[in-house]
Formats: sequence, structure tokens, C-alpha cells
Amino acid sequence: MLPPASNIKMVFKVFNFFYFLARPLLKWFLHRFTNLCELQRICYGCAPGALRTRKVQMSLELSRKPRIKQMVMILNELVSHEVDETFLKDEIHGRAIATVLQVKKINPKVHVDFPRSFGTCAEKIWGYKRLFWLVEQLRSTQYDCENDEHERKLLCLWKLLAGPEESLEGRVTNQWQSIGFQGDDPKTDFRGMGILGLDNLLYFAQEYNGTARHLLSHSHHPTHGYFFAIVGINLTSMAYHLLKSGAARIHFYNQPRLTVDMFHQFYCYLFFEFDRYWVECKPKSIMDFSWIQKNFEENVRKMLTNDSCSFKMNLSVENV
Repeated sequence: MLPPASNIKMVFKVFNFFYFLARPLLKWFLHRFTNLCELQRICYGCAPGALRTRKVQMSLELSRKPRIKQMVMILNELVSHEVDETFLKDEIHGRAIATVLQVKKINPKVHVDFPRSFGTCAEKIWGYKRLFWLVEQLRSTQYDCENDEHERKLLCLWKLLAGPEESLEGRVTNQWQSIGFQGDDPKTDFRGMGILGLDNLLYFAQEYNGTARHLLSHSHHPTHGYFFAIVGINLTSMAYHLLKSGAARIHFYNQPRLTVDMFHQFYCYLFFEFDRYWVECKPKSIMDFSWIQKNFEENVRKMLTNDSCSFKMNLSVENV
């Protein structure tokens, strides 16, 4: 018989309490024994990717060194403002490496691999925080039918999904429901996720048009159908909250670069896999959406606990 979840949580909390209590002594002992600081041990002992980056991040955030605390605070502030991306990347890389080398008294001529390994981790740590800030800007920008760019994107989405053979009869029309919007005017469906919801759908339709249209055909199934655009916006919300909570950190730490396009790629993966899962579940009606989405998200979150997790689009498609 398994112990109650509350008991497991209590044991975990007690373990963490004693670990953080003993951590300074443990670090001192290992430093004396190996002649390497904690960051060096992580960079030399962990394979590149999420595991190394996560441990570097925890080490920096738990550091008691005033200059490292200041460096973390400055970079956290910097990624949350409108600044040039090239300048930001150089500042993250340069400031993080210079601060750690000085504070930890690491000679880069002796430890020639450390600056590169640590610098890559720093870029991922603050690249992720920067990515969330950029995504948040899109989410907080509401769809505006008076904005020509917003309207252009919406009409482009229609053309990509409906095809050139079907023209819109008007800006407000029930034709929008054929690609999965709830009513005659799609702008009302973007309220929760703002322009981010539209950008996600548009990226999917542009970059994987054949796949997107195939999933759209799945959504028209008489029994197992769903509202394509509405489900897409719900998956935008899921992707956004996974990013915001840090649950998606492992996936992104395993990517070569962190850009808004990488978030769109993450979204495309979720949409493709959700459609596969939906078809496998064979729902009786759209009313089954809540529990299917909940189970799907739980499965994704489990996969995201694996340090080797890196979602890739699998573009094989099958007929319903």
C-alpha cells in the first residue's frame, strides 16, 4: 500500500529543510576536497542541456555572495524590459561570466572550458526568462479590429486553413465557424490569450499547413469533432501557463536557442499531439473536452520532468 500523498510531501519538505541547512557545509567540504567551486563541479560533471542548466540556476539563486546576488537581480531586471536583443545576449553572457570568474576566483587560462560551459547555461537561464517576457507581451496585447496588422493576420489564417477556393462573404460571418471559432466574429475568442492566440494559430497554419488542414478535417468529424480554433486557443493557454510556471523549462533548456518561434514550435507540438490523443480517446461529444485536456496536460507535465525531454514535431498524419 502506497503512503498518502500528504506524507510524501511532508518527507520531501523535511529533506529539503535539512539539505538547505547542511548545504553550506557540504559545499565547503567538496570545495576543499576537489578544489573546485560548485559551479565548476556542475559544469564539469553534468552533461550539456537541461540538467546542467537547472543545477547552475539553482546554485546561482541560492548563492550568498552579494555580487552574484546583484548580478542575478540585474539580469532578471534587464530581460524584463524593451532592449536590443543582441545587446541583451552580450550583456547576459559577459556579465554572468565576468562576475562568476571574479567572485569564485576562477582562472580562465587554467579552466579554459568553464567560461564557455557556464556562459551557455547563463544564456539559457535568462533566455527562458526573456522568452516568457516576450510571450507575455503578446498575450497582454488584445486583438483590435481597428489594427490593420491584426486584421491582416486573421484574414491570412482564413486563407491558409479554408484554402483559396473559399472566399469570405464578409468580415463578420458564420463562415468563421468552419475553422473552429465560436461565433461570427473571431475577435471575441481571443480575449483570454490576446494576439498570442492568433499568432500561434497562424504560425501552425503557415509552417505546417498540410498538417494544420489535416487536423482541421479531424475537427469536422461528425462524432469526434471539436472547434479547431477554440481548441487551438485553449492550447495556447496551456503552453503559456507551462512556460510561466517553469514546468516547460526542461524542454526549452534542451533547445539550441530560445526565441518566440521556439514557443510557437512548442505550441505546434502540443496541438498535433492533442489531436492524436483526442482521436485515440474517441470522445462522445465536445463535452468530453475538459477531462481529455486535463489528462493530456498531466501526460505532458510528466514528460517535462525528464531532463532529456525535448519535444519534436512528428508530422506523420493518419485519417480518422
